Amino acid sequence: MRLEISHQTHYVYAQPVRESSNDLRLKPVSNEHQMVEWHDLQIRPQAVLRSYEDFYANTVHHFEVNAPHSELFIESRCRVSTNRRNFLALEATPAPLARRSECVRMERCFDYLQDSNYVKGSPELWRLALDATDGQSDIWQAAQALNRFVQSHLAYTPSATTALTSAAEALERRVGVCQDFAHVLIGLCRSIQIPALYVSGYFFTPGVQASHAWVEVYIPEIGWRALDPTHASQPDERYVKTAVGRDYADVAPTRGHYKGTVQRTIRVDVTVHEIPGGQD
Repeated sequence: MRLEISHQTHYVYAQPVRESSNDLRLKPVSNEHQMVEWHDLQIRPQAVLRSYEDFYANTVHHFEVNAPHSELFIESRCRVSTNRRNFLALEATPAPLARRSECVRMERCFDYLQDSNYVKGSPELWRLALDATDGQSDIWQAAQALNRFVQSHLAYTPSATTALTSAAEALERRVGVCQDFAHVLIGLCRSIQIPALYVSGYFFTPGVQASHAWVEVYIPEIGWRALDPTHASQPDERYVKTAVGRDYADVAPTRGHYKGTVQRTIRVDVTVHEIPGGQD
């Protein structure tokens, strides 16, 4: 598929602010599943952009607006070509649960087994994970069981949570959006020593215009494999990955600080559409 994505963020401040410093994680990655054909960032007021890679190899664009300003507008536009993935079969059993001890010793997995900003281990998470994976003896099968559990246990409820809602809060209330579904799945996986990371990006489906979040779990000798607890599925060519981290705190599309009023409004508009004839 060929997908065009627009992600607009518009801040309006009650009083002029100054010395605004911002980091953006809005450029999709290029890998074996997707290729960025072009990407463009527009900032108003105009600012000089510089880019770097963060600890998790995400592309970060940084800019500063020092002069007083009452609004800040950020638009990311891109075109991405995606392809059909070679899925790990649902019935596959590539790695016994006993091999989880290998992951603990791997540098690539260490951060994704620890507590993080929005995902904290707890006896409840551990108990739920054990119950959901009862009878499973393989890492991949256990991860799928947890993926199905999250999709059935939480009710997708827009506006029921915020970007600051933790996995524990979403689990207690049993409601949330894709961010919460991902955080809960990550917590369940980590509680039984399955490495799990947070993925931010986009999901193309007609009539739904929003960013999306899902999870990747690590399987020895297989690598990272994606699971979407919101849909209880494996991400396919409709998904575009932007950034990865321990949880949402590592991959927020826009983050910054400024001097001035705390009274502001934020509007985010995302559109994803397919370019006809782009299916391979």
